[in-house]
Amino acid sequence: MDWSVIINNLPFLMKGLWMSVKLATLVVIFAFPLACLIAVGRISTRRWVRYPSAIFVNAMRSNPLILIVFWFFFLVPLITGKPVGDFASVMIGFVVFFSAYFTEIIRSGIQSVGRNQIQAGLSTGLTYFQTMRMIILPQALRNMMPALITECVIVFQGTTIAYVVGLREFLNSTFLITEVTLRPAELYTFAAFVYFVVCFAGSSLARQLEKRQVRT
Repeated sequence: MDWSVIINNLPFLMKGLWMSVKLATLVVIFAFPLACLIAVGRISTRRWVRYPSAIFVNAMRSNPLILIVFWFFFLVPLITGKPVGDFASVMIGFVVFFSAYFTEIIRSGIQSVGRNQIQAGLSTGLTYFQTMRMIILPQALRNMMPALITECVIVFQGTTIAYVVGLREFLNSTFLITEVTLRPAELYTFAAFVYFVVCFAGSSLARQLEKRQVRT
């Protein structure tokens, strides 16, 4: 094996890795607050809020991520008459898709706090959404942190889907170099190693937080 192919093309590979990290980070930043709103809607006592939230979550969780990305990349421009762009279409598709999964994690975290906390907040004169924002969500965040970190790792792994619309993320960058150098064994081994390091670090952090919660 000729591992010099990795060293020679490292800047190009790192540029692709940065694209993957940037995409995953932006997805988490935008998907999490959206998921908080939907999660509050999921447990709302008002049917006109609860039902649309449940329909959205179930619809997203019942479809593959690649289909959502295709929908935003190909169909939205047909509807709006304007191109969305590869990065924007991927990011929007990811935010919509992963917000459904974050929603279920947040909903479980909220329910782990208990309804008596909600009633206590309402009794002080706070509104339902103020109670959620100021009392319930801060407590729920601690309970759901390991699951949230695990989902963030899955988001990073999911960035590999972006290659279908030509976005030059890490795996696509690896593929492009492979096409030129004809060194798939070295390049894909390196890509697997990078994904392993990033994902293992995230999973280890989630396990440590989970163990700390058990001890406390």
